Amino acid sequence: MNIKDVKELGARLSNGGKSKANMAIDSGAVRELAELLAETGLTEIEVEHNGQRIRVSRQLSPIAHVEGHAPNAAPIAPNAAAADAPAPKREGHSAGTVTSPMVGTVYLAPEPSKPPFVKVGDVVKEGDTLLIVEAMKTMNPILAPRGGTISEICIHDAQPIEFGQALLIIN
Repeated sequence: MNIKDVKELGARLSNGGKSKANMAIDSGAVRELAELLAETGLTEIEVEHNGQRIRVSRQLSPIAHVEGHAPNAAPIAPNAAAADAPAPKREGHSAGTVTSPMVGTVYLAPEPSKPPFVKVGDVVKEGDTLLIVEAMKTMNPILAPRGGTISEICIHDAQPIEFGQALLIIN
């Protein structure tokens, strides 16, 4: 599907000049937009034509990503002063490093007033939520790819992060 096809979908939304009260939803347009989401990997698409709008969105499954094979780094315990300083970007990742699968903003807790999902020393099992990465106004839970103990948290709450950046280490 190309941009011309998307424009044609938008034209179908106008329903041949019928009034808004008589408009029916063009289920074919919805299906084609859903196919476009699947083809492109997008999570949401919206088309507007002549004041009529259609939006299709989907929720992706939680994401977990692990890289590693470099020697283990020494664990660093977080402290109050470190919360104000930017977290270091790691060039090589140690075994057990959970890296960001996307660019976004990382949140350590489900809400600002709630405790963090995990802290150094916590034991997690595979599938536990470690943190959340917000990307394009979508909250993406990052799940533990394996069980173990959190030995280091490499980022700070509400910090912008890059693809592949170390988030935390599970030993």
